[in-house]
Amino acid sequence: MEAIIIKKDQLPVHAASEQDTNAAIETTKATRLDAGLRSLDHYKNKLPAWQYATRQKLIPLIRWETSYVAKLQNAMRCSFLDSYFSITANLGTHTFFMIFLPILFWCGYTNIGRGMVHILASGVFFSGFVKDMLCLPRPLSPPLSRISMSRSASLEYGFPSTHSTNAVSVAVYAVFLLRTAGADIGPTLRFSLEVLSYCYASSIILGRLYCGMHGFFDVVIGSILGALLAMIQCLYGDAFDDFLFQGPPLAPVIVVLIVCVLVRIHPEPADDCPCFDDSVAFAGVIIGVEVGNWHYARTDFSWDQPVPATVPFKLHALGWLNPVARIVLGVMVVFAWREIMKPTLLKYLPPLFRVVETFGLTLPRKFFVQASMYTRIPKNLKTDNVIPPVSEIPMLIRSLRHPRKHRSVSIGPQSEADAYEALALRDRKRRESHSSASRLRHFSRNQASRDTADCAFSGETILGNSSWMPRSTGLPTPAPSHTDLREELLSTDVIIDDPLSPSTLPSASSTPNRRLSEDRREQEEDAKEIFSMLEKPRVRYDVEVITKLIVYTGIAWLAVEGNPLLFELIGLGFKP
Repeated sequence: MEAIIIKKDQLPVHAASEQDTNAAIETTKATRLDAGLRSLDHYKNKLPAWQYATRQKLIPLIRWETSYVAKLQNAMRCSFLDSYFSITANLGTHTFFMIFLPILFWCGYTNIGRGMVHILASGVFFSGFVKDMLCLPRPLSPPLSRISMSRSASLEYGFPSTHSTNAVSVAVYAVFLLRTAGADIGPTLRFSLEVLSYCYASSIILGRLYCGMHGFFDVVIGSILGALLAMIQCLYGDAFDDFLFQGPPLAPVIVVLIVCVLVRIHPEPADDCPCFDDSVAFAGVIIGVEVGNWHYARTDFSWDQPVPATVPFKLHALGWLNPVARIVLGVMVVFAWREIMKPTLLKYLPPLFRVVETFGLTLPRKFFVQASMYTRIPKNLKTDNVIPPVSEIPMLIRSLRHPRKHRSVSIGPQSEADAYEALALRDRKRRESHSSASRLRHFSRNQASRDTADCAFSGETILGNSSWMPRSTGLPTPAPSHTDLREELLSTDVIIDDPLSPSTLPSASSTPNRRLSEDRREQEEDAKEIFSMLEKPRVRYDVEVITKLIVYTGIAWLAVEGNPLLFELIGLGFKP
């Protein structure tokens, strides 16, 4: 059972039995989901004042552009594009890059591999940093339909788009490399690869809009962030390499400390968002690459050109069989490391964390359960959205071969951020409805007063609900009828009561209290309805952070040093 396992001595007396323990566990899970559901000030209560103020300035733009994104999606929507954009979205994911990047190192392109790691890891980290800082939702569904082959992507906040950040950073960096390659690449090939880079970035960005996963604001700012990170790598990448390989002996230690500080100051989101998990994974990648390259450059197996720590490789001398064998063996080693280390760490780290807790040192993340609150972690816990476990690889391959069967089209809230945004929309419509009804009742009373005065002036009387029509004797044009005004209000999807009915004209003293009570009841019902649509978030354990950091540090080290040394030992290395 995937649940928090709370120690008996930490439960109240009435929860001593196994049945009561399970009930307490479910209550604990529900509390995490239901906290603050009835409050429309959720983000005001959860975020620091300056973060909330920034969010409030940006959220109207997200809401305003949603209808335009929906129009774009509806205008383009077809089965072919559904499949195309859901498949190509995988080319901007963490999983794709984590499998693709090691191949660059194993095939001698260490300079390109290091640059790609820098821009992609920093892109994932800083886009996730901004997402958790501002907590801006994705464009609301409906009116949008969300088309995706990943269940976890919609659980994150929307601003900025990490896919756009990754795609643009890769495209800009690729164009920079092509234009500085000199005579090594012919003009026709250079032009073709540049066009391919532009098409790649454009396809990913348009796909995020088409799939309903992001709005224009998300992809524009994400693209700017990606371009900025790529430019920093282009301008200062060589200087950083000089610092690491030729600087002080403690250079890799300084890099590790900086990365750990960045992880520590990563903002706390208002909702249970997986952005922090991805940021930690790529922080581990940076640590593993920098430490591994630094050490590998000091061995006799590496080359110093074009950059230190280059893996010896020449295709014309090795042939095609050697790189294929390297890739197959390297990928197998990476997956073996993950499959072994993850369950091992999840098993043996909790006792260590409990000891550390006794000294008052805990992981200060509110969505992670402390080690003292559970006795074991369930087996086969799905904690990783970056590299899938071996058991899921066949399903991943089938999804790429048959995208129509494995893509999903979702309509409705999918995350807590979606749910709160839907609640805010309903509350806004409810307030607009009350305001419109109030104005209409005021208009009705004023009209009745004018009618009475006019009738008294002309000597006529008003009987019952008979309408009075002014004589065409130079009097002003009559105001619009109640029916016309009602239809005008209903055209904006606002439902109001009939202003002519006596039951809709309560006394002024009773209206505010009754309306407040009704609003509260409607808000509670809306919250229950919307949050019942969501899949409850899984329990997240404090040891997952360190586990992910160690596992991905190890994967990166295997990519840049461990596997190259293994290739030399088993005869897959290059011998001049």
